[in-house]
Amino acid sequence: MIEARGLSKRYGDLVAVEDVTFSVQPGEIVGFLGPNGAGKTTTMRMLTGFLPPTDGAASIDGHDIFSDPLAARRAIGYLPESPPVYPEMSVEDYLAYVSKLKDVPRRSRREAVDRALERCGLADVRRRVIGALSKGYRQRVGLAQAIVHDPPVMILDEPTVGLDPIQIREIRTLIGDLASVRDGKARTVILSTHILPEVEAICRRVIIMSRGRKALDAPLEELRKTGSLEEVFARTTAREPAALEEAQA
Repeated sequence: MIEARGLSKRYGDLVAVEDVTFSVQPGEIVGFLGPNGAGKTTTMRMLTGFLPPTDGAASIDGHDIFSDPLAARRAIGYLPESPPVYPEMSVEDYLAYVSKLKDVPRRSRREAVDRALERCGLADVRRRVIGALSKGYRQRVGLAQAIVHDPPVMILDEPTVGLDPIQIREIRTLIGDLASVRDGKARTVILSTHILPEVEAICRRVIIMSRGRKALDAPLEELRKTGSLEEVFARTTAREPAALEEAQA
């Protein structure tokens, strides 16, 4: 469903992402981890077509992000760290607007909006103005816009950032439900987060980025045999001695 081959992004002499290769199969929920500045968000933006890579290639659901970018984007439900909502619109009107942008056929839009509202627990606030909702509900609206066109792939960047413990639990449950098999289809999910218990609760596989490169890619069950996820993360992303000395100088 997701194929990244040698993805790199450079800004002059600054290398943000270097030679990243991985694949994610249908039905997989993969935790995409790394410290700040590791290249996670840059990689996700390249996969979603929002940022052109300097080198490499990628495909989403069999569609190349370069030669067939519109089809690739249609196959993705993307939730960036800051949900792209319009606070002055009602929840229902906003999702109807997004469904048009994502080329949902006119005859299917009402059904698509109703389905997204129901799956994200928004049916009771469908006529509320988004700006008047709590942060937890606004995050639900962000998830609803990501799935309104029923994509086979979901890419979620920090979906629970800033939420309280109850809201975090609700969103985790929602993500697990969204990724489950439905109508015979299994959705593929990449979940970027700094919250390691979130990965352990939702994901079955982990990819760790460090200094712009893929540092680890393994099933979560295998990693647990070598220590806690926190210990694995610390070992994998530990700074090299030379870099540490330079930073302390």
